[in-house]
Amino acid sequence: MDFEELGKKLKKFSQDTVTEVQKMNEVRQLNGKISDEKKLLNRLYLEEGTLKVELFGRGFAWLDTGNCDSLLEASNFVATIQNRQGFYVSCIEEIAWRQGWIPTEQLLLLGQQLEKTEYGKYLIELAKQS
Repeated sequence: MDFEELGKKLKKFSQDTVTEVQKMNEVRQLNGKISDEKKLLNRLYLEEGTLKVELFGRGFAWLDTGNCDSLLEASNFVATIQNRQGFYVSCIEEIAWRQGWIPTEQLLLLGQQLEKTEYGKYLIELAKQS
């Protein structure tokens, strides 16, 4: 990449950043509450046609962790799921294995590298079940 290309990319990045800050300032002027800011910002994106939405399917949950209380709630939710249902939430190795991105042998090896932990034991058990 030459300096001219880099300059164009930096200029675009700067313009995009300024635009985002302007939008947030516009939202703050409309209403000072953070939760309302998110709604208003989404409305601005919707009105300009740049809002992108992806609906979560079954088994997905959005956990807001913007303050201490919501972080604790999210932590308790994850712990409850893992303890009651017996599987790890967002286990990247399991996801890769189930998607076919890594073979069972690699999953087993990853588990063996962590075999002294509950997480490693979980990976090993997954590999043995297949």
